[in-house]
Amino acid sequence: MEPRAQLDAAIRSLRKNDVLVVTKLDRLARSLEHAICLERKIADKGASLHVLDPAIDTSQPIGRLLFNMIGAVAQFEREIMLERQREGIAKAQREGKYKGRAPTARRKADQAIELAAQNIEKTEIARRLGISRASVYRILSARRIAT
Repeated sequence: MEPRAQLDAAIRSLRKNDVLVVTKLDRLARSLEHAICLERKIADKGASLHVLDPAIDTSQPIGRLLFNMIGAVAQFEREIMLERQREGIAKAQREGKYKGRAPTARRKADQAIELAAQNIEKTEIARRLGISRASVYRILSARRIAT
């Protein structure tokens, strides 16, 4: 799971009787396990979690029950959505309709090489072509062009 520095900082700064407010449960965590872990960290600080949509307040037993039930349903919905997405992609691939995202930077390789040959800096090449600087470096190193 990717690090979430701002969320971690917010939880670290909580004190007794503080309330961490989030708009939706699915914005807080991607799984029930992660949501429960975060809620435990918050509770261990003596604070509580308040979810606005739907209204859940973990400072009360009924709120903790709802938190766990809605978290379980949210995880189920996400897993079903991902399963359907995978099935849809597989079907589209079988039918030859889905080939993935076209590699944007590779299509601009010739332009990047031409700009590098003009001694234009890699950051400027990336800006002009609308690709990442890392892509420029990759293109140029693949073609063994030094600027």
